[in-house]
Amino acid sequence: MNERWNLDPFYLGFDDPAFDADMNALRTAVEDITAFAARLPDLAPLEGLTRGVALEERFSELVNKLAGYASLRQSADTRDSEAGSKMGQIMGLYSGVAAPFAAFKDWATKLPDLMEIVKGDDNLKDYTFMFENMADSARYLLPGVGEAVMARMSLSGGDAWAEMQQYLTSTVPVSYRGTTTNLSSIRNLAYDPDPQVRKEAYEAEIACYDRIKDAVAYALNSIKLETISDCKLRGYESPLHRTVYHNDMKMETLEAMLGAMDEYAPKFWQYLKAKAKKLGHANGLPWYDLFAPMGSSSTKFTAQEARDYLVNLFAGFDAELSQMVARAFDEAWIDFYPRDGKAGGAFCADANHLKESRILTNFDGTFSDVVTLAHELGHAFHNQCIFDHRPLNQGYSMPLAETASTFNECVVMASAIANAANADEKIALIESQLQDATQIIIDIYSRFRFEKSVFDSREEMFMNADQLCKQMLQAQKDSYGEGLDPDVMHPYMWICKSHYYGPTYYNFPYAFGGLFARGLYAQYEREGAAFVPKYKKLLNTTPIAKAEDVAKVADIDLTDKNFWRSALQTIADQIDLLCSLLEE
Repeated sequence: MNERWNLDPFYLGFDDPAFDADMNALRTAVEDITAFAARLPDLAPLEGLTRGVALEERFSELVNKLAGYASLRQSADTRDSEAGSKMGQIMGLYSGVAAPFAAFKDWATKLPDLMEIVKGDDNLKDYTFMFENMADSARYLLPGVGEAVMARMSLSGGDAWAEMQQYLTSTVPVSYRGTTTNLSSIRNLAYDPDPQVRKEAYEAEIACYDRIKDAVAYALNSIKLETISDCKLRGYESPLHRTVYHNDMKMETLEAMLGAMDEYAPKFWQYLKAKAKKLGHANGLPWYDLFAPMGSSSTKFTAQEARDYLVNLFAGFDAELSQMVARAFDEAWIDFYPRDGKAGGAFCADANHLKESRILTNFDGTFSDVVTLAHELGHAFHNQCIFDHRPLNQGYSMPLAETASTFNECVVMASAIANAANADEKIALIESQLQDATQIIIDIYSRFRFEKSVFDSREEMFMNADQLCKQMLQAQKDSYGEGLDPDVMHPYMWICKSHYYGPTYYNFPYAFGGLFARGLYAQYEREGAAFVPKYKKLLNTTPIAKAEDVAKVADIDLTDKNFWRSALQTIADQIDLLCSLLEE
């Protein structure tokens, strides 16, 4: 079993002639797009639209392949200076088309019969949703050279600050029990069965942040101020409004979901207090025991064992999914283990030109790590379900991005719990699932609250590291309530979570995906095999419809709080079951 992913199908290296050829092709594409934009006033509507789409498709395919390779290289080793340099070159070329593409969008959206032309042409009608969004979002485009200026400034602004945060968190040394380790490894110890290991690892993690907190505070402040300025220039009501708008969903949907989460928060506090009591804590659960394993499930998996487990399990749901999972392991799509310089966490990146994906994890062999693999493989399956779309229809909004990944988790956990050998194993499995549910509901809400407080404050003040810690602690208290020990929380969560270091609210889509997937899984339990084609159709629809319309494929109204309540109730039922098992 490979330990690292195979990137050779992209390029054999930065010195590969194929890489140089594609870089040259990208430069030519930029020149062609620039020349095309200059000629737009002289072109007939159909000719201009057809040519613009063809140029954007070609550019998109090239930049996704080139930037995908450089980004994966950099994630596997943040010290890879060549990857950073190449990414800078690619993004420089990318920024060069901001103005021409803005000119194309401006020209297209001013056509009085734009949508009639699009819907009436066989080549263009696949992009109906894209052009409808383009026409609506034209009001937020910057005039003149504004788009080009913002794109170029971000390279040395927000993008650079985000790269610095990733570099600092992946390279900061962590002193632990007389040795030096990295942040990813020390955070993995939060799942260790030894309570003393968990506590000391937490203390070591908290201590290491003092080395980098001031630099990362500057990064966060700078990124958020850039976002606020950008929103004002474009005319968005707020960064949250921009995020919801570009996630192709309604504010009513977000409000319905958050409202339901507020209602069910005390149920999660009940779970946390029950766990704290079982572990011997009288004042709520200390942060270092959030991920403490319970019950008797201490099984460790090798990568090969994880492969066999997931392939066999998903075969019972859908052969296509199972076969893709086997390919991911067998064809080295996955970079498994933590190491110095490697980015923390886990992610899945599409490789559309290969009809494949690449997955980064920091695998340590726990059952939780297997669930993480299943989660990322869900993203890969989602990618596979949309590979038949045209090049500019290969993306989907963030709220829907977590649907297939969390659905995979539901499949894994339902099977594991149903096949538990005894009460202790069932406790271990249910509690593991509740850990994850608490993260995507309660912790995500704390991240949302924190990020909102940063946006609300940033225009008027610079928040130093101490102030950011205070805001993070308040957000955790508001979300975790009486479930956590107020004296042992995590003030530095804003440093280690890369989700904050982008221009949008990146966190609430995890809650959306988790609850949406639970609602879908409940339908699968009711409908059985008949649900699977509907599920694939839903995933296939995600790039070409708004969230509310995607949900209608499964007869769901996302603006109805009752849907979110029904999904949260499935978690509440598990909490009641766990509490009864712990009392026995």
